[in-house]
Amino acid sequence: MAQPVIITVAITGAVPKKKDNPAVPVTPSEQIESTHEAFEAGASLVHIHVREPDESSGSDPEKFARIQEGVRKHCPGMIVQFSTGGRGREQAKRGAMLHLKPDMASLATGSVNFATQIYENPPDFVEGLARAMLENDVKPEVEVFDLAMLYNAANLVKKGLIKDPPHVQFVLGIPNAMPARRTIFDFLRSELKAVLPKATWVAAGVGRHQWEVNQWCLEADGHCRTGLEDNLRIEPDRLAASNAELVKKVADNCARFNRRPATAAEARKILGLRPIQL
Repeated sequence: MAQPVIITVAITGAVPKKKDNPAVPVTPSEQIESTHEAFEAGASLVHIHVREPDESSGSDPEKFARIQEGVRKHCPGMIVQFSTGGRGREQAKRGAMLHLKPDMASLATGSVNFATQIYENPPDFVEGLARAMLENDVKPEVEVFDLAMLYNAANLVKKGLIKDPPHVQFVLGIPNAMPARRTIFDFLRSELKAVLPKATWVAAGVGRHQWEVNQWCLEADGHCRTGLEDNLRIEPDRLAASNAELVKKVADNCARFNRRPATAAEARKILGLRPIQL
């Protein structure tokens, strides 16, 4: 039987703006509509950032709440994942919306160089975010931008700050961090099996690497992430018309790898999340 694959749609991110691709959704209403289209195309998990009126990265809990409410209304059972990422956001505000109790939230477990900045996640800050997620029954998605972050996550599991089994995402293709190379992808999966054997996993390819990494994940029984946060193009010479178009590309190719898009209920079961409340 075809194995279900959770397709994550990262709809907005902290960096892309409408001048880069007009399809990037930046207001809550645009984000809800874009998520609904992606849900209909086969996505079962949405990764959410919010923006300020000038399109810069924001942390407003009210906007997170509006988007979560809209997704839950229009996309029954879809997994809602908030970003606690640090680009353009004050450290103290990065977890300010966890009281809204989304299903999941991102958790980078270390610091790393990006192209033009240091993505700072000091150990005490990481532990504080992990503790806040635990207290609010929010499952972390561990973001592995560099190898040490995997072992840091394993230590958080040992400390009881992340429940076992964790969910881990490998991020490949960001300049100055881990390159999108198949040898690295295979090594990361091997190390994950050694240090966190019960974990579920997904990998994200940034920019031109997105589709290549999607195919590696489908082949290796992992889960997939796509969306305009990471990549603005559906083909090298054409901008994506929507998040849904990127999701559809993954969904339409699942059968080639004996996979199929997971339903929202299946995705929740795979990740150990509470069942759909209808």
